Amino acid sequence: MSLLLQQLVNGLFIGSVYGLFAVGYTLVFGVLDILNMAHATVFTLGGLVALWLVEGSGMSIWAAFPLAVLFSGLLGLVLDRVAFAPLRQRSDTYFSGLISSIAMAIIFESAALGLFGAHTVRFPPNTIKTDIWRIEGVTITSLQVEIVLVALILMGALSLFLHRTRTGKAIRAVAESERTARLLGIHVDGIIASTFFVSSALGGAAGILFGLYFDALSPDMGRSIELKGLAVIVLGGMGSIPGAILGGLTFGLSEVLTVAVTGKSNLRDAVAFTVLFAVLLLRPEGLLGRRRAREV
Repeated sequence: MSLLLQQLVNGLFIGSVYGLFAVGYTLVFGVLDILNMAHATVFTLGGLVALWLVEGSGMSIWAAFPLAVLFSGLLGLVLDRVAFAPLRQRSDTYFSGLISSIAMAIIFESAALGLFGAHTVRFPPNTIKTDIWRIEGVTITSLQVEIVLVALILMGALSLFLHRTRTGKAIRAVAESERTARLLGIHVDGIIASTFFVSSALGGAAGILFGLYFDALSPDMGRSIELKGLAVIVLGGMGSIPGAILGGLTFGLSEVLTVAVTGKSNLRDAVAFTVLFAVLLLRPEGLLGRRRAREV
């Protein structure tokens, strides 16, 4: 029983990171109907820049975190201007944007390799103080609690931003219909750029949290989470932010529970993706997705 509870705690942690990563993924998809395949490299660079700030300038992780998140958001603006904006008026904008984002992912990863090298790097010792609590045979660390809290705060802030601010409401309007948004006087290109900024900032934040917990960062670490991020947004419902959060938790829990039940870690991905297929067979639009025809 204690093993099961332990795995539930671990699943909540990794699921929150998956959810935060996938929220950024699905935000761009919800507005543009385009999969931003460079999102995983922004995730990587967010973690590496935070490490560089901590190591190079002696900053605390709490000071480095917002700066690295800001850097990730600015990368999103560059991504929009270089990879997506020039293609926006093409008839094949969705497909060409997908290919363009893959090209940018390769460029970003090559830049990370050149700046940080091809080896695994770690945060300095005592970057963050970690306490360990044992409750009824379940081990919980303060780092796990902090990571889950930060992820929940960021996802809650995103929800408030989208529903309470003028820019957030404009993002939702563009997601519903770009043509109608233009008729209402919304600066669509500016809103799309804002969407990329927010999406990439969340991706960078997820990369920092991931790197802190596993204490291992490398220029290609985004590859391990990219496919899972795609699976999470499909599971939760393409374009649904609550669905991405729920999908992340579901995916994370399915992974760790597989290890708890079978005792084998090499089966966790197979079981997690089997759960994905099963859900999509029963509900093709995902857990919280909805069928809609996008007006362009």
